[in-house]
Amino acid sequence: MTAGRFARIAVAIDGSPTAQEALEVAIELAKAEGSELLVIAVAPVPPVFVAPNAPFVPTAMPVSTVPRYRELVEAAVRRAQEAGVASVSGVSDEGTVVEAILAQVNQQRSDLLVVGSRGLSTAQRLLLGSVSTALVNHAPCPVLVVRPPTPPRERR
Repeated sequence: MTAGRFARIAVAIDGSPTAQEALEVAIELAKAEGSELLVIAVAPVPPVFVAPNAPFVPTAMPVSTVPRYRELVEAAVRRAQEAGVASVSGVSDEGTVVEAILAQVNQQRSDLLVVGSRGLSTAQRLLLGSVSTALVNHAPCPVLVVRPPTPPRERR
């Protein structure tokens, strides 16, 4: 089968339920399009805040979450292979989440990026920022944002 419009599809995962939904959507698209699938997970680097005039004081290194993200990628790659995606690979990285995802999308020349949305409120997005919003605004390719499922409306 030859690849369709989206020859290379990337999906970013983080272990959340919406990321799992995004993975399932990406798998279905990759199968339908005959696309290569790239699974990306980024272990965020915890920020360290030091006052500019404070003396340097060594602190304990935070426990790395890289192994957890590596396991997420391995499980997602297995899931895609079991679902019948012909060409699937994965990469686990550490760093600033948006920057690392964009770097992989650029490096792999992805034609589509699939991500989950946590469904943050406007206030939460302003305070915390939104990975999916940043990716939509800065990715060099189309971005498909998979939203959390909405409960069925009650009948009146």
